[in-house]
Amino acid sequence: MVTRTKWIDRKFNFDFPVGLFPCILGRLQGTAARLEEIIRSLPPDILTRQPEHGWSIQENVGHLIKVEELHTGRLDDYDAGAEVLRPADMKNTRTSDADYNSQDINSVLAQFRAVRQDLLSRLENMDEAEASRVAQHPRLDIPMRVVDMAYFVAEHDDFHVAVITELAGTFEAE
Repeated sequence: MVTRTKWIDRKFNFDFPVGLFPCILGRLQGTAARLEEIIRSLPPDILTRQPEHGWSIQENVGHLIKVEELHTGRLDDYDAGAEVLRPADMKNTRTSDADYNSQDINSVLAQFRAVRQDLLSRLENMDEAEASRVAQHPRLDIPMRVVDMAYFVAEHDDFHVAVITELAGTFEAE
């Protein structure tokens, strides 16, 4: 099995055309359904089981809810003409403090679907000039267009879907 690269160790090259924006939006639109498909048949004890290091399946979904606020905030940064995008909370205290394991999974999934729809509603009607606006990403220290940010979000989604899939397979096999 190939070892998954840690999110923090990922490097990004945003050299693709802005014309990929509709395809990237399609990926963002599909995340909620992918999560629901993976999670719907899992029992609550697997959804909330803590691995040795990291979050439970349910907490991974909750994390996606919390970082969606960062993404919409970064859209505000682009709208305001900021030179540098707001930084992420790399300690993820908001995810931990939300106690997603004590919540109903259907509620958590519905929350994600709602916040994702809010993000998509802001992205879907952008024209090429809006999707091409640029600001500096604070951690990566590279220029990031809106289309690049959307790609970054889709990659982050995929990272957590992979984590969730791995946890589900590991816990079901036990």
